[in-house]
Amino acid sequence: MISFLRAETAEMHERVDGVFGRYSLTDTDSYARLLRAHALALPAAERVLESVPGLPAWRSRTDALSADLSALGTPMPAPLPLAPAAGLAEALGMLYVTEGSRLGGVMLSRQVRPDLPSAYLSAGHLPGEWRAMVAAIDTTIAALGPDATKDAVAGAIRTFQLYETAAH
Repeated sequence: MISFLRAETAEMHERVDGVFGRYSLTDTDSYARLLRAHALALPAAERVLESVPGLPAWRSRTDALSADLSALGTPMPAPLPLAPAAGLAEALGMLYVTEGSRLGGVMLSRQVRPDLPSAYLSAGHLPGEWRAMVAAIDTTIAALGPDATKDAVAGAIRTFQLYETAAH
């Protein structure tokens, strides 16, 4: 299922990576803008995820993001609006994107200038956490039935769109 999600959202994922790739992680102002863009999206997605029972365990990164912005003297913006998930399968797609961004964040954190705060980007998964989450997403989608894959893809795409909107 995850391989299907990855394949079905690859183009959107590439677009979002391209938009965020325009920010410099060594320039203070550009880095603050990158974090601010994430702050427009991540808290909205996490708020939706918090309201959905049955999701695999995950850890919020909103506080780390807020702390990094505060250290840069940048206030946390109000998040963009995001409608609730239409069901568990859609929320699983949203979780796939938000937790996948955690993987990307760790890679990016290595490029952040050492004197800049990086709690948000460096908040990686604990050992085995990503693998366990992927397995739980796969198992749950399979148990939900044939429409669940389509709904999970819709949730993932909606979350990528949220991040793309935030980056502009």
